[in-house]
Amino acid sequence: MSDIQRLQPAKLWQWFDQICAIPHPSYHENALAEFIVNWAKSKNLFVERDEVGNVLIRKPATSGMENRPSVALQAHLDMVPQANENTQHNFLTDPIQPRIQGEWVTATGTTLGADNGIGMASALAILDSDDVAHPALEVLLTMTEEAGMEGALGLRANWLQSNVMINTDTEENGEIYIGCAGGENADLSLPIHRQPNKFPHCFHIAIKGLSGGHSGCDIHTERGNAIKLLGVFLTALRCVTEDFAIVNIYGGSVRNAIPREAFITLAIDDATLLTMVVEKFKEVLKQGLPEDPNAEVIVSAQALPDETFDIPTTKTITHLLSALPNGVQAFSQTVKNVVETSLSIGVLRTENDQLKGTILLRSLIEGGTDEVKKELTELLQQSGGNVAYSGYYPGWEPQPDTEILTLTKKLYAEILGHEPEIKVIHAGLECGLLKKIYPNLDVVSIGPTIRNAHSPDEKVHIPAVQTYWTLLTKLLANL
Repeated sequence: MSDIQRLQPAKLWQWFDQICAIPHPSYHENALAEFIVNWAKSKNLFVERDEVGNVLIRKPATSGMENRPSVALQAHLDMVPQANENTQHNFLTDPIQPRIQGEWVTATGTTLGADNGIGMASALAILDSDDVAHPALEVLLTMTEEAGMEGALGLRANWLQSNVMINTDTEENGEIYIGCAGGENADLSLPIHRQPNKFPHCFHIAIKGLSGGHSGCDIHTERGNAIKLLGVFLTALRCVTEDFAIVNIYGGSVRNAIPREAFITLAIDDATLLTMVVEKFKEVLKQGLPEDPNAEVIVSAQALPDETFDIPTTKTITHLLSALPNGVQAFSQTVKNVVETSLSIGVLRTENDQLKGTILLRSLIEGGTDEVKKELTELLQQSGGNVAYSGYYPGWEPQPDTEILTLTKKLYAEILGHEPEIKVIHAGLECGLLKKIYPNLDVVSIGPTIRNAHSPDEKVHIPAVQTYWTLLTKLLANL
């Protein structure tokens, strides 16, 4: 038990504390799912899991609401596992350690999992409450959203009975989301050719301390991408000398987070030139990344390796990382101040004789990534590598005239004292996939303010959670 259990609304925070106590990163959320299933059975609630592990719980309507149509609440079970380099945390065995910091709840050196743990906790708290009025209720908890929406992709048809759904995966107080971007993975591979080491010096260079964040919601903020910055550094080094070779290179950890850290080990002929380039690169970071005030470059001497990447491979990787498109590609022509199309490289790894990377492409419109996919394919082909596309999921097309949206706007305005904003998010909510399987669903997405999701700086605003809970319970009572 942590201090957050004393916060209000009590049942929501108690459930969130319980969620934090059970490890549930993507692909490892089964223990949490089974805990919830067993709890639901102990409460004599209907509960089932479908073929891909999604959980569906049903609760009868409260007194006087039996004749109203049922409503579904939806959240995902998994969280993004990100930790600071100096934090010793095993996401498969160690609980998340939430703590109160002023008006915020954050974690200790790791992601908090408020995305989407707060939404999940709110749904479970309503199932667990006797004093919240609601019609017949369905709670749908999906598997592996953060790593490719696999639960939503495999959701059982003809399972849900509701035609109205409240998605709980929005991260801004005072906003109602009615649309989102679709996405697709691009998996890059490049062959590595090696040679015996011929250089007298070896150094490990770490780019660290970047802000990172959500590769959709934060892509427009111009935060540094540590992997792309490796390309900037290598290009700068190659401008003064070609007498160096890569020994190892890696960065990032998940496809949907802007990488905060990246690392390269280099064998080099002239250590003085390396030092000069590093110092100039530090100045570039300081001046060019105002959103990353804590960015740093750390250099440490290493023992000489037996072999390195050969010079042509080193040159190819330098060019590839420098030329790789990244960030915002287009803004929407129909929704003001919303990113339409973007991409972000999230993971880079040296695996045996292959350099591998994963990019997440996003777009609000069908075919919006066609041009950048063509550019990626040509770039990899020219570099002697390959790119494979997978895991496509559709966007959620806005519908601005549904009854659930009208009611949500009305109640939110009463709570806030002003009109809420109706928005489309440049991130992947499951709503588009769910509507593909259940086309008659009317959906809105709401949630409390969460900052820096997908990074160890993730935090959720305590007063916003109370506002969200007030809206959610009023919605259920008035549907």
